[in-house]
Amino acid sequence: MNRIAPAKKSTISPQPHIGSELFRERFTGVRTVPGGEPIASFASFAPIHYEKRYAYPLIVWLHGEQGNELELRQVMPLISLRNFVAIAPRGLVANARDGRDYDWGETSEAIEWAETRIAECVEVAQGRFNIHPRRVFLAGRGAGGTMALRVAWRSPKSFAGVAAMNGPIPKRFNPMRRVKEIRELPCLLATSRDRAAYPPEDVCRDLRLLHIAGCTVALRQYPCADELTNSMLADLNQWAMELVCGNKV
Repeated sequence: MNRIAPAKKSTISPQPHIGSELFRERFTGVRTVPGGEPIASFASFAPIHYEKRYAYPLIVWLHGEQGNELELRQVMPLISLRNFVAIAPRGLVANARDGRDYDWGETSEAIEWAETRIAECVEVAQGRFNIHPRRVFLAGRGAGGTMALRVAWRSPKSFAGVAAMNGPIPKRFNPMRRVKEIRELPCLLATSRDRAAYPPEDVCRDLRLLHIAGCTVALRQYPCADELTNSMLADLNQWAMELVCGNKV
């Protein structure tokens, strides 16, 4: 079922002050493979009043272009402080002189690398928190949203849903080759009406493609430009929790 739901304009808040209680379980880490080669960093988030006997849904967040894993600090308080455990890997390609900003790349090697990093982060989260194995959501913004779609469509049975915030659907390397399985994977596309890099005509084209493929997709458009808005993130929370509470995952 396809939906277009307008939302009130609301830009993302500046990075909030993060107190030790709220992020007492958040960590940034660098893993090492057996041979000693370092693996890129990740960040994680635990909900307030974490209850270890409850199996939480997990959000794997892929940051936008010119971002990094610490974007998780901004987005999770605006998604939900209580509903999810979350984890965010760092992108593959450094694209700033100071080495703090990263992108995901679009080569076949970059896609395989991202898929491996996401699987590793899910494993890390499952080792540290009580995660429901059938409630793992993959979400991202911009290039991270496009990569989220790529990876979820490569392994659609591994995820409860996939969400792209201002991320066009991928085109190269036959991303929808498993279309019969992709049809069963809930998808949320959240787009900015005035985003030059992803204009409404491209959004409509992508929606037609997903409709023809028979995919389960919700499309929501927001009256803003390139911002990741508070409303987008609140709607992500609502969409995911409807799936969880509706026993669809």
